[in-house]
Amino acid sequence: MNKKSTGSDSRFFTTTRKGENHELREELRSANRERKRDAVKKVIANMTVGKDVSSLFPDVINCIQTDNLELKKLVYLYLINYAKSQPDLALMAVNTFVKDANDSNPLIRALAIRTMGCIRVDKITEYLCEPLSRCLRDDDPYVRKTSAVCVAKLYDISPELVEDRGFITSLQEMISDANPTVVANAVAALSEISETSNRDVLNVTAAVLQKLLAALNECTEWGQVFILDSLAKYTPSDAREAEGIIERVTPRLQHANSAVVMSAVKVVLRFMEEITNQETIRTLSRKLSPPLVTLLNAEPEIQYVALRNINLIVQKRSRVLENEIKVFFCKYNDPIYVKMEKLEIIIRLASEKNVDQVLLEFKEYATEVDVDFVRKAVRAIGRCAINLERAAEKCINVLLDLIQTKVNYVVQEAIVVIKDIFRKYPNKYENIIATLCENLEDLDEPEAKASMIWIIGHYAERIDNADELLDSFLETFSEETAQVQLQLLTATVKLFLKAPESNQEMVQKVLSLATEDSDNPDLRDRGYIYWRLLSSDPEAARTVVLSDKPQITDDTFTLDSGLLEELISQISTLSSIYHKPADAFVMKSIALKLDDEDDDEDSHQSFIYLENNRINNNNIGDDDE
Repeated sequence: MNKKSTGSDSRFFTTTRKGENHELREELRSANRERKRDAVKKVIANMTVGKDVSSLFPDVINCIQTDNLELKKLVYLYLINYAKSQPDLALMAVNTFVKDANDSNPLIRALAIRTMGCIRVDKITEYLCEPLSRCLRDDDPYVRKTSAVCVAKLYDISPELVEDRGFITSLQEMISDANPTVVANAVAALSEISETSNRDVLNVTAAVLQKLLAALNECTEWGQVFILDSLAKYTPSDAREAEGIIERVTPRLQHANSAVVMSAVKVVLRFMEEITNQETIRTLSRKLSPPLVTLLNAEPEIQYVALRNINLIVQKRSRVLENEIKVFFCKYNDPIYVKMEKLEIIIRLASEKNVDQVLLEFKEYATEVDVDFVRKAVRAIGRCAINLERAAEKCINVLLDLIQTKVNYVVQEAIVVIKDIFRKYPNKYENIIATLCENLEDLDEPEAKASMIWIIGHYAERIDNADELLDSFLETFSEETAQVQLQLLTATVKLFLKAPESNQEMVQKVLSLATEDSDNPDLRDRGYIYWRLLSSDPEAARTVVLSDKPQITDDTFTLDSGLLEELISQISTLSSIYHKPADAFVMKSIALKLDDEDDDEDSHQSFIYLENNRINNNNIGDDDE
């Protein structure tokens, strides 16, 4: 619709009169073209706001015989919406579709083909094949590109029909089309069919590769996304070919559209795997850095998507952003979800060169008002200590400064973190235990309590009043969570093994509480094991309970190498945001056979193709409509 009519069409949404359908029916039957067009607009307006105007189906369909392109579009829009509930009446429009597919106006030919593809009625599908076959070879590129997408929609309804009619072969031939937008739509359609059928119908060969690269510079931005995604699936013959492809794709890194940038990054990362020259890899890593940094100047939502993808890239190739850690420092007005992602990336990029700067940032974050963010900042300090041995002492000092603030949740989180540092570096920083013990009365969170109890039990020989401290926890043993009870049981047994003469009564008390008074099977089982070990073979108990613990590592949010490779290949899709493979959250396009036919149709319509919705919604670059 043109801009003039759009401005005045808002009046069609303001009416709420009763009995309006009857009035609309009269207007739709009017011989006056202007009145009829306004009536159809009112029908579409009612349909848009959720009113049921399906009873007007025959009258609206009668308006389809018109030379007015605007009116024809409106009728087709109505038809797409209600055809599934009125399939028999929808057949009335078939002759018009076939006629319009032969119209001299390419816009009308394309509109007819698109509408027939959107109507998910089996009876109409068989009439679509002949016009579609003709439009795939149409002289006008606009009609050809629309037809290409229609093949993907038809495949979703009837895969066998598409195979039998040779439409997939037609799409493959369209990759050689002179028009780059037609090439992009053909690639998009073949990509969707590949996803749906679980087989590679695109089959990017060396010859196809050159055609895709040639079309890449000329097609629309969304066309570029589809072509880049297809290029990422190509396997180059050698490192030289890989470098050649990267060179052709690199200009896309400066594109204004973030989706194009991320798809180009994916292609570069994919072909970097084939390159063995380290100097080339370093050069390419430097080229990837600026476009990724630029994405962080966009809206918060785009920043979040970029950060989730950057998280994967940094796990795979940390050199890409090793000198850009400052851009990930949180701003005061960043949304919390952006801050959390930035924090995660800062931890991954932290090194001995920048750790002082990073710790200053984390210390600042630990004084903010958002409790969850503060907790994660404190944990981040501990993770830096575990990852960077030479910086561990600096991290400890920062944590001690935070403990001195006496902010309850900060103190408790710091104690949890320090316990992990003790595990990583045994017998190295125990001189701070006295400071930790001063905050015992402030502990009210299970994890903090359990961490403090672990420290007391593990270093009981260095704490003069360890027995008194543990005894104070035992007074509320039955009220504590299972996590705290299990830690209390183990810590008391450790204390007994280190000083059996003075702690026999305490260990009997805790074993009795664990085995006789508790309903928790884990706690009871552990209590019985300790009791039998202590009564039958104290030396064996000492070996088991006081054995050296394996060193811990920071694997928080670190992905398995196989999963990481899969997600890197899925950069710029939802998989890279969820950090899960598509199979974990995308419903397949095979509908469950429901008893009720209408329910089956509704469920089929409502499937969300999370990775392909750009094709299903509309054609690429259809701004001219």
